[in-house]
Amino acid sequence: MTAAIPAGASLAIRARVLSYHAHPMREGEGAHRYIEDGLVVVRDGVIESVGEAPALLAGLDPALEVADHRPLLLMAGFIDPHLHMPQTQVIGSYGTQLMEWLARYTFPEESRYGDPAVSDEAARFLLAELLRNGTTTASAFCTSHPQSAESLFAEGERLGMRLVAGKVMMDRNAPPALLDTPERGFDESNRLIERWHGRGRLAFAISPRFAPTSSEAQLEAAGQLAADHPDLHIQTHLSENHGEIAFVRELFPWAEDYTAVYERYGLVRPGALFGHCIHLSERERGSLAERGASAICCPTSNLFLGSGLFDRDAALAAGLRTGLATDIGGGTSYSLLATAAEAYKVLALRDQKLTGHAALYMITAGNAEALGWGDRIGQVAPGFEADLVLLDPGATPAMRRRMERANSLEEELFALVTMGDDRAVAATFVAGRLAHRR
Repeated sequence: MTAAIPAGASLAIRARVLSYHAHPMREGEGAHRYIEDGLVVVRDGVIESVGEAPALLAGLDPALEVADHRPLLLMAGFIDPHLHMPQTQVIGSYGTQLMEWLARYTFPEESRYGDPAVSDEAARFLLAELLRNGTTTASAFCTSHPQSAESLFAEGERLGMRLVAGKVMMDRNAPPALLDTPERGFDESNRLIERWHGRGRLAFAISPRFAPTSSEAQLEAAGQLAADHPDLHIQTHLSENHGEIAFVRELFPWAEDYTAVYERYGLVRPGALFGHCIHLSERERGSLAERGASAICCPTSNLFLGSGLFDRDAALAAGLRTGLATDIGGGTSYSLLATAAEAYKVLALRDQKLTGHAALYMITAGNAEALGWGDRIGQVAPGFEADLVLLDPGATPAMRRRMERANSLEEELFALVTMGDDRAVAATFVAGRLAHRR
């Protein structure tokens, strides 16, 4: 590196620049723009120009220092569309499937989050760890305590991050310390919406945890929130585990399938993020796609809990918008590079493939589309918010050795995805400001 990274919101970065504007599985080589010697100019947190460095440097404001990071790779910051803020201390908890894992580890841990000190510390840790891993935007579940959402939103505002988050709604099938009521869940969510939604880069998500922990009255309340606030995200879980699906069938015997439960209450729509979606029927995929919802694949979690293998090709065939997420803490890595590597293995077991280009598309522009924010984040392009990550494909001795035999950009990117993690993140920028430096 030949120059220090400016700490302000106006800067110029010289590096290899890679950005995606379409799905590589649909557009092939036409889906990305790669500039071997590129320059990205940022003004007031927004990307002003992107192009060949020699051409742009000639007309650059002399007062603007250029940080030269060649041969590092500059991309849009990573986007994580499904994780749990209160589960950072249950990652790696041993060997159970979903429902037992929740009862044994997750629910006892989440019971602590009514304490502001606990929530504040967890929010600071989570967002710092995401930035260390190159993640600049996330959609997070908090707990049923309003305090947990207050803490996360406050820390996100301090850092200037783009965040989606919500207080979990759950009024049954969980410990008493975690239960709210339909009325309380509705009222507490409304207060958080009034206080935080649209403030800075923050957005509130209506967050019924999943159908087994919400009564029909509470799902009606969540549906009323959705009707009252058509611009809000909705986040929940869907068809993660066979035992969960059987439990939903017992609780909602009138429902044709799991997705039909959410459909009845108006929770399947654009901006709705459904975590996992492993065991969907053709009808369910078609309904989610037709209504503009997103299916979020969480491979490290699904492998760790033995939940199953996501069928990406069936989702694509249905026209279903798809994201890729860490699902901390059922998921076992904060790194979206490591998560994409596990997605490759999940898909390989289904005789499906994930290229390096497709993986990096998914964790940038693809996840931006899944969140409904494809017009503002996820690309290195003029007019987009300057959330950026500098990647080092030779971050470790093993990676450097592998890169000596990389004969194309795709080979380099695939090795970066399959071998990379937080060590490959040289720097992270949030709205043009340095947020992490290795």
